[in-house]
Amino acid sequence: MTQICCIVIDDEQPARELLANFISKVPNLTLIEEMKSPMLALDHIHQGSVDLIFMDIQMPDITGTNFLKTVRKVPPVIFTTAYSEYALEGFDLDVVDYLLKPFSFERFLQSVNKTTQLIKGSATEMDQQVVTVHADHRVYRVPSRDILYIESMREYMAYHTADGGRIMALQRMKQLDEHLPESFIRTHRSYIINLEHVSYLEGNSLIVRDKRIPIGGNYKSSVVEKFGLGVQQED
Repeated sequence: MTQICCIVIDDEQPARELLANFISKVPNLTLIEEMKSPMLALDHIHQGSVDLIFMDIQMPDITGTNFLKTVRKVPPVIFTTAYSEYALEGFDLDVVDYLLKPFSFERFLQSVNKTTQLIKGSATEMDQQVVTVHADHRVYRVPSRDILYIESMREYMAYHTADGGRIMALQRMKQLDEHLPESFIRTHRSYIINLEHVSYLEGNSLIVRDKRIPIGGNYKSSVVEKFGLGVQQED
């Protein structure tokens, strides 16, 4: 399931609360932040931390349509507005959909499904090799090639990166398996490694840079299949 990080932009609090409630009901949507002005969304857009924007059109600081004209590259946008006369201009700006207030959850879900298919269809190979990590009240988009291995540390997951850094995320191992690129493989109940950084296999361990990663008994067969080798037994 494609996970979509989204933000809500609307100057009216009830409208923001409604969208936040709708978003919470859809498993593949994650609400990063809700805000009352498009200008507050610039950091998210420039950092590439958002996949979808729900945005009102008629707002005090700047209209949603004018805002889109000023930003060079934006993620998919779904307009939410009470004014149907803006629909044509919105589609001229290549927005994904147009929700006319008040709209039902069913209509909202239809729009989300349309956007999910669009994101799946337009994702480049590079986009697919980005791992999204929620940590420290931020959303990190880390290129998969920069992750050496992921280590379970009680309720946290530690993402060890090629530059010697570490990102600590509050999540569990079982949440990761279906959301990681194919280059990642679980070798132990506490470790997932990136095959791109494996130096060699030795006994019941994989060497990732200078780190020895154990191969658990339940994961030997999948490791053997990936490497096309037999796993030697330790003396």
